[in-house]
Amino acid sequence: MSDLFSSHEPEAMTGKRPLAERLRPKSLAEVSGQAHLTGPDGALTRMIEAGSLGSMIFWGPPGTGKTTVARLLAGETGLAFEQISAIFSGVADLKKVFESARARRMSGRQTLLFVDEIHRFNRAQQDSFLPVMEDGTVILVGATTENPSFELNAALLSRARVLTFQPHDEESLGELLKRAEAAEEKPLPLDEDARLAMVRMADGDGRAVLTLVEEVWRAARSGEVFDTDGLIRVVQRRAPVYDKGQDGHYNLISALHKSVRGSDPDAALYYLCRMFDAGEDPLYLGRRLVRMAVEDIGLADPQALVIANAAKDAYDYLGSPEGELALAQACVYLATAPKSNGVYVAYKAAMRAAKENGSLLPPKHILNAPTKLMKTEGYGDGYRYDHDEPDAFSGQDYFPEKMGRKTFYDPPERGFEREIRKRLDWWDKLRKERNRR
Repeated sequence: MSDLFSSHEPEAMTGKRPLAERLRPKSLAEVSGQAHLTGPDGALTRMIEAGSLGSMIFWGPPGTGKTTVARLLAGETGLAFEQISAIFSGVADLKKVFESARARRMSGRQTLLFVDEIHRFNRAQQDSFLPVMEDGTVILVGATTENPSFELNAALLSRARVLTFQPHDEESLGELLKRAEAAEEKPLPLDEDARLAMVRMADGDGRAVLTLVEEVWRAARSGEVFDTDGLIRVVQRRAPVYDKGQDGHYNLISALHKSVRGSDPDAALYYLCRMFDAGEDPLYLGRRLVRMAVEDIGLADPQALVIANAAKDAYDYLGSPEGELALAQACVYLATAPKSNGVYVAYKAAMRAAKENGSLLPPKHILNAPTKLMKTEGYGDGYRYDHDEPDAFSGQDYFPEKMGRKTFYDPPERGFEREIRKRLDWWDKLRKERNRR
């Protein structure tokens, strides 16, 4: 097998290869931003030192070095390297790879099979890896940008160790900029603010920051230095990494919801704007704000639901961009409102009781008796009309007799629920007095 890291291209052609390819690390020690895996005490470093590799799943966002690290692992352990992509491969391709690996194993050399986008394989295709992993035909290294817990078979996960690749931080992306300048022997035509802006535009993606570097060098005229506005003009700002159906979506909506629950309007606004900026459907966000109003605020501030619904309707009426302000206003209102999950907890407890107690008949005194038979059976006997009672409260028991009285709703001493608590305590006092008579 040819050396993976040598180039057979003419010398003049190598300069035309993408900068990210030319700067690809030649050893694990050169890998940037993944010290927990490739540093002196990293998990992969320890595996290599132990002389034993097992199958692995590399999980992380784009541009964090998953493919590069897989190649380096093969090179540093003397394994044959095979690479396929789940996007372009099917069962026939897998069979060919497995057959080649078996033949190679017969001659005494093991194969590291790198499968890019492994989550794209269906369940049956994922199962096809199990026999060749178990008998040692291949050491599987799968790469995925999606949460393996959701996208990969339990059987596959039980045979492979999941290693998480982190997005590049500003420091490691800054180091990539310095490597690019050293390799090209010229500085980036950016002032300090623009340099930092470029790092942030890359959004943790090492390949992306090097692509931006190339765009800037192509655009810059002799002696020109870009400020942040100039940088934005020439590179047309890269969109944030965000998949509305996958982890990016769920992570940000979780952060928004928890920021509202935690009464932090600044953080809540930030995550709301992150999702606006990434192209999330504002009506989806409006619906989630309504959910927050009923789940985390409830009757501590009954206006929260009114305002959240009004904001959703305002966006529906105004559209973008004016409607986003209504959602932002609701977001701040919810974050600054008193919090209570009292009704939410009560609802879950009542639902559990409804499921556990079956079809119990309500007490007969609160049942209507539209027929003579039902009157004979005692339906409606002893019912006291509350409006005719002192304080408009009879204190009767409304639960099924076989179930007994239950308490589901326990309002906290916060917001409007403080007033509700007073009412419930008052009714409870009256109920006890009248039941003693």
